[in-house]
Amino acid sequence: MRLAVILSTYNAPERLEPTLLGYIAQTRHDFELIVADDGSSEDTRELVRDVAMRFDRPIRHVWQEDLGFRKCRILNQAILSTHADYLIFSDGDCVPRRDFVAQHAALARPNRFLSGGYFKLSEATTRHVTPENVVAGAVTNVEWLRRNGTRDNHKLGRLQASGWWAELMNAVTPTRASWNGHNSSGWRADLLRVNGFDERMAYWAQDREFGERLVNAGIRGVQIRYSAICVHLHHERPYKTAHSRERNQGIRNETRRNRATWTAHGVLKTSEPQPQVMTTYRPAADIAINRFQAAQ
Repeated sequence: MRLAVILSTYNAPERLEPTLLGYIAQTRHDFELIVADDGSSEDTRELVRDVAMRFDRPIRHVWQEDLGFRKCRILNQAILSTHADYLIFSDGDCVPRRDFVAQHAALARPNRFLSGGYFKLSEATTRHVTPENVVAGAVTNVEWLRRNGTRDNHKLGRLQASGWWAELMNAVTPTRASWNGHNSSGWRADLLRVNGFDERMAYWAQDREFGERLVNAGIRGVQIRYSAICVHLHHERPYKTAHSRERNQGIRNETRRNRATWTAHGVLKTSEPQPQVMTTYRPAADIAINRFQAAQ
């Protein structure tokens, strides 16, 4: 099973860096790492290139022009950029626990998608997040969080659950297994079966609508919010508006009313596609080998 991780981002290199390092520090390494970039400036491009070179890990950077909030479109472009069998989705501001990829891979099942969880960090705790403690696995450690501004609450238990305890909590939680943009995964063939994400949608619940079409197509969600978890770095959301919420709710209502399994505004569409830039930044060792082979 070929794996790929797709991370959405937009002009937030200070949050993307610890997130990328969280994937560098995974217990499992046999996966593609793809940054789905909704029009960020050169700072993000330089960061992706720098992380690839420093940590000897290829990273694919899929970028489109900044024409407003178009997260759904760049996610569709990222899906098209890979031939991996199984795709794990998260955001560029969510640092994964070290077993994040391993858990998604181990729990993958035919005709199902996985619905993971997250723990929101406070503004105070987010200020203490550094590349060093991400690589060391500290930022998903409960004791480290307590020492660095996180108040005790029952949600911390999500970060401590494992094994049979995590399975039990997954089974008894009242939260529905929805498609969550910060932590979900599914088979690429299933995602293409519903034509990917609806590109009409702005911010708010665009991931939920996608999951509802999957369910309508017979691909049900499986709850793994205690098995696979990440921590969400604090930030503001200026792109969140009442208009975008109202527009998206209308599309969701249409999907529910028609029990839709397909969107005409997804990966395959009749409108002329806009150009998209895709670059794979490779570690220095790979570049040296390629140059040597070319010289021969």
